[in-house]
Amino acid sequence: MLYSIYAESTPNPEVMKFVANRPLTANSIEVTSEDEAKDHLIIIELFKFTYIKKIYINNNFISITKNSEEKWENIVMHIRNFITDILNNNKNFISKNNDVVQHKNLKNNNSFSNSEKEIEKILNEYIRPAVEGDGGEIALKSVEGNIVTVIMKGACSGCPSASITLKNGVEHLLQTKINKDIKVVAEEI
Repeated sequence: MLYSIYAESTPNPEVMKFVANRPLTANSIEVTSEDEAKDHLIIIELFKFTYIKKIYINNNFISITKNSEEKWENIVMHIRNFITDILNNNKNFISKNNDVVQHKNLKNNNSFSNSEKEIEKILNEYIRPAVEGDGGEIALKSVEGNIVTVIMKGACSGCPSASITLKNGVEHLLQTKINKDIKVVAEEI
């Protein structure tokens, strides 16, 4: 079965989400330059477009952050067609071994404390699906006292509405389910 791709806008005006009809990867991948792309063919090829600043791939979508000078209406169809061609004509379009590019500041969830694991479970169950629907990802970085630090990836990184999501969504949910004194902060990648 061939891949088909459609483009979907996100709350972040600089990011477009390109959704595939089949899975692309089991791991999330976020890179900000061709140097970080390793052997990920699709990322290497996409960075040849000078207006692309960041690429985030998760499950069945690719979120692309462009520079602010370029307008989506001028490039979205070209990128969609380009992605479709790469997916349908290259067996190893992500990577030969499907390695994940990990953010170096994130802890492995096996080293999380019980309270961190509880917070991560809530994020995964209630928040992650909505954030992924918008072309992004939220990941728990740490918990220190009542301060919960998260990493926002993909379309969420640098999004003007991310602070609203954090305060009205994530923080309120954690205050309701765990502790009314929790404060959530985001660390930019």
